[in-house]
Amino acid sequence: MPETHIRRRHALRNLLRERELDAMLVTNLLNIRYLTGFTGSNAALLVHAADGPNSEDRTVFCTDGRYLTQAGEEVPDLATVIERASDVALAERAASSAALFRRTGFESHHVSVEHFDLLDRAFGAVELVRAPGLVEQLRVVKDEGEIESLRKACAVADRALADLVEQGGIRPGRTELEVARELESRMIEHGAEGPSFETIVAAGENSAVPHHRPGQYVLRDGDFVKIDFGALVEGYHSDMTRTLVIGQPADWQREIYEVVRAAQRAGREAVRDGADVRETDSAARKVIEDAGYGEYFLHSLGHGVGLEIHEAPALAQRGDGRISSGMAVTVEPGIYLAGQGGVRIEDTLVVRPSTPELLTLTTKELVTV
Repeated sequence: MPETHIRRRHALRNLLRERELDAMLVTNLLNIRYLTGFTGSNAALLVHAADGPNSEDRTVFCTDGRYLTQAGEEVPDLATVIERASDVALAERAASSAALFRRTGFESHHVSVEHFDLLDRAFGAVELVRAPGLVEQLRVVKDEGEIESLRKACAVADRALADLVEQGGIRPGRTELEVARELESRMIEHGAEGPSFETIVAAGENSAVPHHRPGQYVLRDGDFVKIDFGALVEGYHSDMTRTLVIGQPADWQREIYEVVRAAQRAGREAVRDGADVRETDSAARKVIEDAGYGEYFLHSLGHGVGLEIHEAPALAQRGDGRISSGMAVTVEPGIYLAGQGGVRIEDTLVVRPSTPELLTLTTKELVTV
């Protein structure tokens, strides 16, 4: 909705003035979507830092002719320029009013050296200033509209996995790849634009590989089946992992499953407003270490999620910063026993002032199929 994007651009202007910038050239398409609502594949946005009743007048959106109609529908509240080389066109526009755009930030983390040279020439007398991560800084804390999109994405994933399990989609004789493709198809049937990322289905010994790519391994009785997947809805990503067992679980499978489940619960409980990101990792990691499996927890506890599947903050031993209400994060501890099997349990949740809101609702009891 236009008012949402106006509010986000206002927040960006505050950051620009703090950095003593007159404007910002935004070229990352996800950041453009965040600030305008535009979903096409070619665009640039020049945001002027001036605030007040006419603050939007000097902010200009640019895309090419393929998106003329779409731009009118998705970005009705900004002046629009139609040019194929969108960022260069806006740079030239700024150069023509250099007194208003004296110091203009650009997304240096998104621009190659060669393209910087092109932009620098187009900006002329305007000073280009590296300003990486400013929009991403705003995106870390989600508004309620974003959280609702995440909630929908998680609900789609929950329903798709429930259908897959209930209708016998995980059974001996099927390959990992067949299970993965069916799960992705079911997410689309339930309204997803597609999967959040390539679905991980890892069975048997492969479940000990944290990011195994599904292949022609044939599922069999006694296998752990680790499924890491998500749905893309309204541009937002869900992320969930569940680990199931085909047939009756062995004692060692029950043991490590319950350790991971306890660690995951401890991690979720540590995700609270104001917590240091390292504390959340430590809370889950301690449970696994105390059980004697510390060396088999091979990655960090979790990450932010939103318009990208991996966003800030990083819930990690070497992470930096604190968690704030409104952040959407994953909590995903695991134990991976090479040559034997592994377990990961992951949820997506939203940090709230008190108890976090759990968005992925599939049971975390050990499910046997």
